[in-house]
Amino acid sequence: MSTPSQDLARFAAELRAEDLPDEVRGAAGLHVLDTIGCGLAALATGQGGAVLGAATEEGSTGTATGIGADHGLPSADAALVNGTLCHALDYDDTHAASVVHVSTTVVPAALAAGQQAGAGGADVLRAVVAGAETATRIGMAARGRFHARGLHPTGVCGVFGAAVAAAVVRGLDADRVAAAVGIAGSMAGGLLEFLADGSGTKPLHAGWAAHAGVVAARLAAHGATGPASVLEGEKGFFATYLHGEAVDIAAQTDDLGVRWETPAIAFKPYPVCHYAHAPLDALDRLNGEHRLRPDDVAEIVAVTDATGIGLVLEPVEVKRAPRTPHGAKFSLPYCLAHLLVHGSLDVASFTPQAIRDPAVLAVAARVTYERADHDAAPDAFPGGVRVTLRDGRVLAAEVQHQRGGVHAPMTDREILEKWRRGALLALPPEAVETLEHALLHLGEQEDLAAVRLLSRAASPSDVRPATLST
Repeated sequence: MSTPSQDLARFAAELRAEDLPDEVRGAAGLHVLDTIGCGLAALATGQGGAVLGAATEEGSTGTATGIGADHGLPSADAALVNGTLCHALDYDDTHAASVVHVSTTVVPAALAAGQQAGAGGADVLRAVVAGAETATRIGMAARGRFHARGLHPTGVCGVFGAAVAAAVVRGLDADRVAAAVGIAGSMAGGLLEFLADGSGTKPLHAGWAAHAGVVAARLAAHGATGPASVLEGEKGFFATYLHGEAVDIAAQTDDLGVRWETPAIAFKPYPVCHYAHAPLDALDRLNGEHRLRPDDVAEIVAVTDATGIGLVLEPVEVKRAPRTPHGAKFSLPYCLAHLLVHGSLDVASFTPQAIRDPAVLAVAARVTYERADHDAAPDAFPGGVRVTLRDGRVLAAEVQHQRGGVHAPMTDREILEKWRRGALLALPPEAVETLEHALLHLGEQEDLAAVRLLSRAASPSDVRPATLST
């Protein structure tokens, strides 16, 4: 009998690019593009200083490209830089049924390990899919329960996907991929305590998962071993991280290659926590129907589930006046207020100046919330709002499926426009065009030469403030 991690490893090691259904192949390419676009926008808006400084401090060089790094980096360092940057704006994709930011862990790991191994685009593409299928299934086995324990699923589940992606692109066999998964279990981490003060550890969860995944695959390639029962064992991942709660991971691995989760990964139209999206969509709908004016609004009641309340609404006094731009991304009062006052919510909404806007804070002070456990699909983040006007009217809207998910997808054109807006903040148009074509057609690329264009990404001082609005 094989274990779940061995099943995942066998699937990943044997997966061929030509086995990928067209839907899976197309989705993977768009997610690679979207992820890199988020990282470029983050660098251009000043998010990369700490991680780039840390990664380049010792002057180490290598074959992998870090966004904004002017020389090649060791693969693990490049994965750290790119994973952190691609998650820094909270604009990157999320798999709703697992609550994992998938691509920001597996894409940086696959690209960095692929550059080191001299891999072609087809190998990177199948590695991205193998990693995504791994991370999503591990998260799906315990949806919501990691949050309840104070753990960030992107860090604790994403490391397994990153390890698989890096191992696959290196060409490791099933036994060595399984070893990488077993090793990664001792590297899983990510605490939600950043919610207390809006500090910037959350993006590092993705970067560290990508970094650790590359290291786990490297160790496995050189003969290091890891427990085959790392996921389901008595002292394994689920038992220790969930304090013994029952988890059926085998149910998530018995249809590998038949059910595909990669196309179910949701894109983000707003650069904020995904639990804020449905209430934002609901308010946007009401605003479009009634042309709401901030001074006419007496109260906004946000409606979401218990996990959403814990992430974006409590403690409400703190959420009404976020102290940092990153904290504002986890403040539904701020996000709703900004959308109502300015009619949009984009990258420019989360600068130090923007979060101190008195007009926005005045509306945010009138936001409260209610819990509602919506009967919605597991691959969605439902929510809504109820707006009370000063003339006594009450307006309400509910969104069962937020924009960008499988039930209300963004169009390919919208995803490409988002990519271009972000990429053009950091790269010249000709580089954006070249990189776009290479990433969208990744499976057809003989090498990863185009990825080196990421080293040309602009520093924040090169970006005009007027370009920040998306």
